[in-house]
Amino acid sequence: MSGTAPISVMVVDDHPIWRDGVARDLSERGFSVVATASDAEGAVRVALTVRPEVVLMDLNLGRSSGVQAISGLATALPRTRVLVLSASGAHADVLEAVKAGASGYLVKSASVTELVDAVRQTAAGHAVFTAGLAGLVLGEFRRMAAAPQEGAADTPRISERETEVLRLVAKGLSARMIATRLSLSHRTVENHVQSTLRKLQLHNRVELTRYAIEHGLDDD
Repeated sequence: MSGTAPISVMVVDDHPIWRDGVARDLSERGFSVVATASDAEGAVRVALTVRPEVVLMDLNLGRSSGVQAISGLATALPRTRVLVLSASGAHADVLEAVKAGASGYLVKSASVTELVDAVRQTAAGHAVFTAGLAGLVLGEFRRMAAAPQEGAADTPRISERETEVLRLVAKGLSARMIATRLSLSHRTVENHVQSTLRKLQLHNRVELTRYAIEHGLDDD
């Protein structure tokens, strides 16, 4: 990692002890914690100033909602990725956060090692979920895709190989699993994913997965 700028992170939680502890854990492991906040309005306002790569977001922010902050960040800073870190593993909370624009969702029982890896994966554009929650999100995307669609726009042109990779992303396969399935290098798969994201004007794998499912690319 020598010569590489540290990942910039903002921590949003209304509990000062928890917020400061998470910020300290990340700082000690090489991340640049550029700011903290305790409510939705403050989170968006501060993020607009510091422009972090990743916002680590609690959902219960006292009198304000983390979902409100996620939605605000998705609109104001579409390249900033939001990773939810919440005490709740309720399906409704997970789906609401992802629909608002979250890139991933961890419950607070996650270990520091799991948290550190999740922040790194989120910064790299991956969708990271506590075990069992990824399938829930995929299932909801499929349900939404089955609903009638109004005025679908023309599909941007992506290559055959990009489409093949996109189909496997929609099935929930990781980049390494896709590389093995298609006999490609991990870097080649990542290049295809990033190219597809650019062409479709999407920002992360959650949005990419949703796009693929809405266009029927998860079907065999």
